[in-house]
Amino acid sequence: MQLITPAPWPDYELIDSGRFAKLERFGPYVLARPEPQAIWDKSLSDEEWVQHAHATFTRDRQSPERGDWHTKPTMQDPWTVAFRQQGLDLTFKLALTTFKHVGIFPEQANNWAYIHDQIRAFDIPQLKVLNLFAYTGGASLAARQAGADVTHVDAVKPIISWARENMEQSGLDNIRWVVDDAVKFVKRELRRGNRYNGIILDPPAYGRGPGGEKWVLEEQLNDLLKACADLLDDTHFFFIINLYSLGFSSLILDNLMRQTAGPVPNAEWGELFLTDTYLKRLPLGVFYRFSSVPLLNE
Repeated sequence: MQLITPAPWPDYELIDSGRFAKLERFGPYVLARPEPQAIWDKSLSDEEWVQHAHATFTRDRQSPERGDWHTKPTMQDPWTVAFRQQGLDLTFKLALTTFKHVGIFPEQANNWAYIHDQIRAFDIPQLKVLNLFAYTGGASLAARQAGADVTHVDAVKPIISWARENMEQSGLDNIRWVVDDAVKFVKRELRRGNRYNGIILDPPAYGRGPGGEKWVLEEQLNDLLKACADLLDDTHFFFIINLYSLGFSSLILDNLMRQTAGPVPNAEWGELFLTDTYLKRLPLGVFYRFSSVPLLNE
């Protein structure tokens, strides 16, 4: 099992964490928002958090997911941040949403670099990459910038539009956008006889497809992984799955992958985390990834 965190990133910083919250800097702006796994004490005082934060998220008492942002006059929304390292040159639009998210998950930066490096390591042109539950497209942009033929699938049309903006801001083009339920899309691709060299999944704990299809991680993940294993190319391939759900450990994910994918080469699995400036390590999900080609730096 591995513990993986991104390399230092000039446009992002986890300043502090604790009391079920995190204080982060995205470009010029500092945000305070909930984080259920930060059960320890804060290192800074509440007054210092208020002083630092340009925007603070407060949950709606009537909803466990939605809430409101309270902003200072100096806060601009939306805004952009850059990710320029490890062979990538990407620009993301960020915005304050009612679900506390802002458009990127910084702990995924290591996976973006992994995707980019894997695609560049293959000796075949135009690898086909499928990104499911693709959100605003960090992984899709990394794959496209490396030269892959990318299909980006998400159930929410406005999120697809947001991902397209990120593609254009990053100077990229020709990503295939699909508004669809991930399970239905995979099953259709199997019936069509299509295969992909790379498959990326970042499923939520709960969700709805564009037609109201219900997604429950614990109930449907096993079958989806089996279908994705059949969709993956037999010779040139890589696969990544991330899970952020308090009920899923890396051991559970390892068991699932061993059963659905069987023995795979160059497998890595474990936890993703970020370290705040006071050296507290904040866990932010589990991952499993493998590839037919080992990276040179491994």
